[in-house]
Amino acid sequence: MEFFFPEDNLTRAVPAETRITSLSAAPYPDARRLRVNIEITPFQKRPYIEVALNNAAGDEVASTNIVEPMSWKLEFTMHIRGQLHNPYTLHARLYYPENGPSDEPHQISLDVEPAPQDSPTPDSN
Repeated sequence: MEFFFPEDNLTRAVPAETRITSLSAAPYPDARRLRVNIEITPFQKRPYIEVALNNAAGDEVASTNIVEPMSWKLEFTMHIRGQLHNPYTLHARLYYPENGPSDEPHQISLDVEPAPQDSPTPDSN
């Protein structure tokens, strides 16, 4: 199944060479959601990706599984459960099911803080 445009001239990796090339995340201003960006090598066969967010105590507060993504650039939102407990660690693992090859897990650490509230301004009467 061709899902990359032929004019992209992409070199598509075999499963053993498919890797996560970039993992980043940024909290939304409400500090209850996290925007996650993952880029992987263009692939011949679609992989699986597991993503988990853990708080400072090591408790999992969000997770998702991506099954056979259509694109090699992924952006999605994770919803953070419970009270804020910085720092957070985001883990991502790319693999192929049934004992297929897998990439080394990737992780980043980040703090999640609510955006500062605008201070009230006095009425100008």
